Amino acid sequence: MTMTENQPSVVDSGEFTVSRTITIAAPIETVWAAITVAEHIARWFPQTVALAEVGVGGRGVFSFEGYGDVPVLIEELDPPRMIAYRWSDESGRAIDPEHSTVFRFTLEPLDEGTQLTVVEFGFGTVADPAASMESHRTGWDSELDELVAYLEDGS
Repeated sequence: MTMTENQPSVVDSGEFTVSRTITIAAPIETVWAAITVAEHIARWFPQTVALAEVGVGGRGVFSFEGYGDVPVLIEELDPPRMIAYRWSDESGRAIDPEHSTVFRFTLEPLDEGTQLTVVEFGFGTVADPAASMESHRTGWDSELDELVAYLEDGS
């Protein structure tokens, strides 16, 4: 089976955002579970996920190998169309709304699967916005490619 080819992430330096839109050959309910259920998130994004509840105000920790534990907070939720997570800009640091970014996943059903758009914003609040945006741009490229692989061929 050939995996869906998707365009890379884009940095908007003026708006301090990183965004990427991809198509996944899977139904919206499957994609929704992959971005909201801890056991699924850990298959493609961080190595381990602790997420108390999937609701506005729900808190958790995403742990990345070689980086550490990153606290997360669910800021917006509209199942199965949109979820937004705020996360700390530094490993192990508590979430500070003045120095953190938010990444919002938006899902749209398509005849051939689901369109997922991620927009991460708030880079103007972090210590080195340009370096952070570039790091997250490459991160979203690799992580979302892993999501496609996970959902389309189970790898």
